[in-house]
Amino acid sequence: MALRLIAGLGNPGSEYARTRHNAGFWFIEQLAADLNERFLLESKLQAEVAKARLGGDSVLLVKPLIYMNRSGQCLSSILRYFKIEADEMLVAHDELDLPTGTARLKFDGGHGGQNGLRDIIAHLGHARFHRLRIGIGHPGNKDQVTPWVLGPPGKQDAELMNDSIAKALTAVPIMFDKGMEEATKFLNSK
Repeated sequence: MALRLIAGLGNPGSEYARTRHNAGFWFIEQLAADLNERFLLESKLQAEVAKARLGGDSVLLVKPLIYMNRSGQCLSSILRYFKIEADEMLVAHDELDLPTGTARLKFDGGHGGQNGLRDIIAHLGHARFHRLRIGIGHPGNKDQVTPWVLGPPGKQDAELMNDSIAKALTAVPIMFDKGMEEATKFLNSK
C-alpha cells in the first residue's frame, strides 16, 4: 500500500523549534523545502498541510499545530477527513533509543515512551502505521530525559541529526518508487 500522508511530530512555537523533540518537524520541513512545497494553515484540522507529488502519487505533508502529547487527536482527524488508512501514514519523530545521527524506518510497534506516538496509538487503537525514527540519543540518566528532549542539541549533535535527516530524505523516493520494504532495507542497513 502506498503512503498518502507523511507527518512530522514536534511542538509548536519558536521556543521549541530547534529542540531534539522537534526532529520530526525538522524532517517534514526539509522534505517540503526539497519538493518546493509550502505548508498552509488548516485551522479546522489543527495542522499545517502541504500537498505534494512523489513518484506520481499525491501525498499530504503534515505538521500538527498542537503539542506533541496530543498528536493523535490531530492525526486521527486528518486521516478521517482525507479518508486515509493508518497504514498509509508515515510518522517522523525523535527517538531516544537510537544514537544521535541514526534514522530508521519501522512498521507498527509500541510507543517506547514517546508521548506523540503514545497519543497516536491511543487515538488509532490497533491501527498500524509506519514510523521514521530519528535518533537523538539518551542523556544517560532517566531524570535528565525531559530537559534533554526539550533542549537544543549542541553543534555536533545538531549536525548529526541533520545528517540522519538528509539520509532519511534519500529514502523517500525509494518509498514511492520501490515500496516501504525496499526503503527500510536501504535506510536501516549500516
